Amino acid sequence: MRQAAADPSPFGVQLDRSVTASFLQFLQVIEQTGPDKLQEEADALAAKGDDSHFDVLAAFWRQDAAALPSPTDEFLARAFLQPFAVAIRERTNLRYKGPIAYICPFCMRKPCVGALRPLGDGGQRSLICSFCLAEWEFRRIVCPGCGAEDPAKLPVYSAEELPHMRVEACDSCKSYIKTADLTRSALGHPVVDEIAAVALDLWAQMKGYTKLQANLLQL
Repeated sequence: MRQAAADPSPFGVQLDRSVTASFLQFLQVIEQTGPDKLQEEADALAAKGDDSHFDVLAAFWRQDAAALPSPTDEFLARAFLQPFAVAIRERTNLRYKGPIAYICPFCMRKPCVGALRPLGDGGQRSLICSFCLAEWEFRRIVCPGCGAEDPAKLPVYSAEELPHMRVEACDSCKSYIKTADLTRSALGHPVVDEIAAVALDLWAQMKGYTKLQANLLQL
């Protein structure tokens, strides 16, 4: 990868075409070990060659959804590129101290999950990026989708079966995000538990809410 001074890509870093060799190896692993349908999609993409591979990766890196041929290509690009994004963020040791951010202040992606971490007698809310996994503080009574601040329109739902996971919804924009309440379970892992709590997604969507950002599994 190489640095670009004024680039819309995450962290101002552009993809280098050499990344396609590793992507082909990634696709070959998926062809051998993935579910049948995903194996077929990976095989079809692998057969298209380096130029197509780079176009798919670069489109996802730039958040150019219109240039991505299919949701499966988007999933494969995201799964492959996420470790790059995490490594870049960690290597640069970025820290954010600024106004409340509704999208990741480092790679400009939407958050995939929230966290409530113990702070004094209560909890400090934060959001976790869906791509580079950055975490930044966020006010408790604010919708990360539309900025609504009316507590009456920001209901919180939970289930007895998943006591430390909650759905934080917004009746203004009808979006929701799941949050791991680590004040109730110190062993919780927000990103992992968000995926495991898919039952809460099904419930929220039955109630008419739309998820703010799908997770890596497109759920």
